[in-house]
Amino acid sequence: PIAWTPERVRANSLSFTVVFPAASKGPGRTCASPGTSSELLFLLWLVQDQLQGWIRGNVSACASSVFIFDEMDKLHPGVIDAIKPFLDYYEQVDGVSYRKAIFMFLSNAGGDLITKTALDFWRAGRKREDIQLKDLEPVLSVGVFNNKHSGLWRSGLIDRNLIDYFIPFLPLEYRHVKMCVRAEMRARGSAVDEDIVTRVAEEMTFFPKGEKIYSDKGCKTVQSRLDFH
Repeated sequence: PIAWTPERVRANSLSFTVVFPAASKGPGRTCASPGTSSELLFLLWLVQDQLQGWIRGNVSACASSVFIFDEMDKLHPGVIDAIKPFLDYYEQVDGVSYRKAIFMFLSNAGGDLITKTALDFWRAGRKREDIQLKDLEPVLSVGVFNNKHSGLWRSGLIDRNLIDYFIPFLPLEYRHVKMCVRAEMRARGSAVDEDIVTRVAEEMTFFPKGEKIYSDKGCKTVQSRLDFH
């Protein structure tokens, strides 16, 4: 499906807008299932046109707008190139300046590349904290550009070097999971019990199968697991 849905939050002078590709039908979501290549091209053009108009309207109203495109790996390739003029090296586009607008793209694409790099560091006896942005940015840029399951596949945003930073979310180790458990206990107003912290952390699954270094699900299930302790 080709679709996206905005949700807007204002904070001080910034306007935050989160854009979700619609994976399924639901309130406020528009989905399209093209039947032919010509219908696909028409729908692609239609969504691009709507997206451009919507961003233009938001930035015209608030120059310091922040657009967060979530689940980029579910977005149809080509859609995101509609915003290329807004990120390109122009002072204004049709009388509107986008120099103060911020565009963020969140995606699971490239996760395997991040994990491989983290594992390479660990196997070389280096700490996770030793990983620098320069160790991952070139790999992620090329990997996401060539990933057919990425909304940035062969995107002009990457090809034209219009994305300033590729910021990786590194996999979480056992000690990080324990930190999550402690934080959740404090958030609930409970005293931190290290025995419970350890039990919850040990219930989580880790990979690779032999070394068991990184949490399969990060800290996503910490809350539900803590309910049983």
